[in-house]
Amino acid sequence: MKIAIAGAGAMGSRFGLMLHQGRNEVLLIDGWADHVQQIKEHGLKANFNGEEVVEQLPIVLQSEVEKEDQVDLIILFTKAMQLEKMLQDIQSLIKKDTEVLCLLNGIGHEDIIEKFVPMENIYIGNTMWTAGLEGPGQVKLFGNGSIELQNLGAGKEVAAKKLADKLSESGLNAHFSDNIHYSIYRKACVNGTMNGLCTILDVNMAELGRTSTAHKMVETIVNEFAKVAAVENIELDIPEVIAHCESCFDPETIGLHYPSMYQDLIKNHRLTEIDYINGAISRKGKKYDIATPYCDFLTELVHAKEDSLNVK
Repeated sequence: MKIAIAGAGAMGSRFGLMLHQGRNEVLLIDGWADHVQQIKEHGLKANFNGEEVVEQLPIVLQSEVEKEDQVDLIILFTKAMQLEKMLQDIQSLIKKDTEVLCLLNGIGHEDIIEKFVPMENIYIGNTMWTAGLEGPGQVKLFGNGSIELQNLGAGKEVAAKKLADKLSESGLNAHFSDNIHYSIYRKACVNGTMNGLCTILDVNMAELGRTSTAHKMVETIVNEFAKVAAVENIELDIPEVIAHCESCFDPETIGLHYPSMYQDLIKNHRLTEIDYINGAISRKGKKYDIATPYCDFLTELVHAKEDSLNVK
């Protein structure tokens, strides 16, 4: 299977590497010129569960995609604010039979994807895999994870299950879901607690968990997400979601990991996805007349941190 990874940062590189090792033909696509050049010249370097791995993977700047052949599947792994530009740049890859799987953090990305891809070819999902970008061409990959995905197009359940099976052949532990929007909100709660709080406090997830106010902050943020989700007919199991978020504190699993927002802003001085996570809940809260003070304030704090670091 020929697979394009649109957005070859930390997570895109993990998926690209695992799919390559699963004997798929993989093309990485990214807009970061230094990252692209490093992989072209030296291969993708990964600390893969403690083992140093170097794989020669094809990679191209998104501005040069028109030179590439057709692919069977495009996996979207851009930052949320980069999604529409990426889809514009890779339009030449999107044929009538090209399947597109969106695994971005955040909520509501299908509204953008539908501008470029027929509904029957769109699959949305989320992943619990983790990854870290150490620098151009270099990633740190550890632990295990999974994927849930669902078709957007009516009657495409069989195709969605086949796609999940194909990803699982490369060890990605993919499963079909018949209620992916629940899962997306559940994952958004993890991002809405771990990402912004770790970024502002300059800590990893285990260190966040050791603070005296961690539980109250997680509980309050999850409740704000749940109130917004309920208006959209998604009833979150609040105690279970809180426990799921707080499982990230465990240093024996992923607690020592710094979330992607921390990596973007604190480590690499790049803009964050806060507007598509807590900021999305703030906007929806205003739309539905629901108070979301923690999400409002956390969004403002992260933007203030972006400003203080002169991130553009």
